[in-house]
Amino acid sequence: MTNPTAPLLQVKGLKTHFHTRRGVVRAVDGVDLEVQAGEILGLVGESGSGKSNVCLSIMRAVSGPAGRIVAGEVLLDGRDLLKMSDSELRAVRGREIAMMLQDPTSSLNPVLTVGTQVAEAVNAHRTESGSGVREAVVRALRRVQIPSAEQRQGDYPHQFSGGMRQRVMAAIAVACEPRVILADEPTTALDVTIQAQFLDLMRGLRDTGIGILYVTHDLGVVAELCDRVAVMYAGKIVETGTVEEIFARPRHPYTAGLIASVPVLASGRGRLFQIQGVPPDPLDLPSGCKFAPRCFKATSQCLEEDPPLGERPGGGALRCWHPVEDIAELETVEEGQAHAAN
Repeated sequence: MTNPTAPLLQVKGLKTHFHTRRGVVRAVDGVDLEVQAGEILGLVGESGSGKSNVCLSIMRAVSGPAGRIVAGEVLLDGRDLLKMSDSELRAVRGREIAMMLQDPTSSLNPVLTVGTQVAEAVNAHRTESGSGVREAVVRALRRVQIPSAEQRQGDYPHQFSGGMRQRVMAAIAVACEPRVILADEPTTALDVTIQAQFLDLMRGLRDTGIGILYVTHDLGVVAELCDRVAVMYAGKIVETGTVEEIFARPRHPYTAGLIASVPVLASGRGRLFQIQGVPPDPLDLPSGCKFAPRCFKATSQCLEEDPPLGERPGGGALRCWHPVEDIAELETVEEGQAHAAN
């Protein structure tokens, strides 16, 4: 029997490795996160931190044979997707959990109408035929607020604007009325106005009870859209909490640096903060805390010992030996950066 208080989607100790000629890339290195029904969890981090691979791992869509899920659990309503047979997984993917990809230009087939492409999802997971499929397609297009859905289902992708193509991708994702959607940076290529409309669409889906994992590198989107946020660095979750708590009182130095480096969020604080250095080479990760070589609070302990994911003061989780107590700590660092620049 399903526990009504349990998370809709729960990821525990997920590890995904890619085997290359140079060595093993630990793209996802022990990730824990959960998504409740009717909630949007933002997954943020720099490019290459492993965000997209988390989504692909949840869907069991990691490219093999180089890519392998080597450990962990992905529980959907208590059922472990990683232990399902291929036939069991096909019955779940698309129908109960769906993924919305980043680039509709490369994801949509240019020689098929959008209605045909939405219908493919319906035919794969539902029993409708004929007029029932067409009704399901129109219903999905209307759900994502595509105007004149009955007429536009016969159009091709090139006849849609960028924002409307992204809505078609959303229609494919919601066509079978899944309970969880993994949205992998769906607004990256959209201008600000169209992005705002798409975010309204995501809120509407959340309000129907869908749980959404929203992957992005845009903290402005997180602040506007998400209920909770998980910050990822070098394959690991380093901090989680409510959006209000994370933005008001970031505890991990990486999270604090990200927030202080965004112009809008840092307005009134003077000089923007700059995180020193570059993300580590995934084939040559440092020992200890993976952020330590770039961290303004790093000690010898940080360089030698990798901190566990523990409780975060104020709620959530935190992976850090020396948390930030006050965002004002960054001011001293900013002054040093300004002096060095001069």
